[in-house]
Amino acid sequence: MTTSTHPTSAATAFGTGSATEHTTATATGSVQLLVGAEWFAVCSPELLLPGRGVAALLPDGSQAAVFRDSFGSVYAIDNIDPFTGAGVLAHGLTGTAAGRPYVASPLLKQRFDLATGACLDDDAVAVRSYAVRVV
Repeated sequence: MTTSTHPTSAATAFGTGSATEHTTATATGSVQLLVGAEWFAVCSPELLLPGRGVAALLPDGSQAAVFRDSFGSVYAIDNIDPFTGAGVLAHGLTGTAAGRPYVASPLLKQRFDLATGACLDDDAVAVRSYAVRVV
């Protein structure tokens, strides 16, 4: 996948809205999230191991949790667990429920859909999801 839009800057990636766009990781390039109206580079695709998250600091000071599933699709949601206020979702366990990829918070174990950010255990709760591309 190629594009002529360039990210504004690189984020600090560390650790192992409601957009539903996601993409498949490739061996080169950068993983970018749509933050506001601009694409923002967060990490190299090589940092995304299937089933493990990477936390990224975004330009506005918020955090995103970025994941690649076993099929190579890349997803990003807020890293802050809305039940505890802790920045831990990038450290959660990943899985699937009814064919939908999710991450379970490592603290209280609520599951969040990686494509939509919806909490699978409480319909009244959701985290922001980000459109993702690999270029």
